[in-house]
Amino acid sequence: MKLAKCEDRILIKSYQSGNEQSFEVLLRKHQDRVFAYINKLIKDNDVSNDIFQDTFIKVITTLKRGKYNEEGKFLPWVMRIAHNLVIDYFRKSSKMKIVGRNSLNNNQDFDIFSVLELKESSIEDEMIKKQILRDVKNLVELLPDEQRDIVDLRHFKGMSFKDIADKKDISINTALGRMRYALINLRKIIEDKGVALTAV
Repeated sequence: MKLAKCEDRILIKSYQSGNEQSFEVLLRKHQDRVFAYINKLIKDNDVSNDIFQDTFIKVITTLKRGKYNEEGKFLPWVMRIAHNLVIDYFRKSSKMKIVGRNSLNNNQDFDIFSVLELKESSIEDEMIKKQILRDVKNLVELLPDEQRDIVDLRHFKGMSFKDIADKKDISINTALGRMRYALINLRKIIEDKGVALTAV
């Protein structure tokens, strides 16, 4: 069997069965594309190499543990790992400010949705914005139903408070009140879970 001509899923199974050479073939097959993607975002060969190595360490660990279950989607899965590691790098970068417990404690009017209003539109900014949006949506899911509905309509569907009030058959003051409590609860969830949201 010529490994170089095998599909990814065959190489993965072969590697998980103990054939180390199969992983070398997988690596050679995809390394240029993965590294190019990382370096396009990072624009620093040394850092990109570190992230590239970390990416494949995670790949190896997951395959060795038999945790990989996205058959037929190996490259997109690897790219997603690389993407997340790039996000982690940007989050840890000294250029970023971390919105966490200190800023919450120092600013009682802090609105977590303000971190989504990035002024720049570079690739890394857009990546971070998307990641923050996912984080915020996950936090919103933890709110009581009435508050979650208001947040969804206001911030994710772009409705005005007047339209929300009409749609939910409540007063504007009630809609505003639910939003206020939603923000208070979100701040509490962030503090309790030690969540850090990152923005430029």
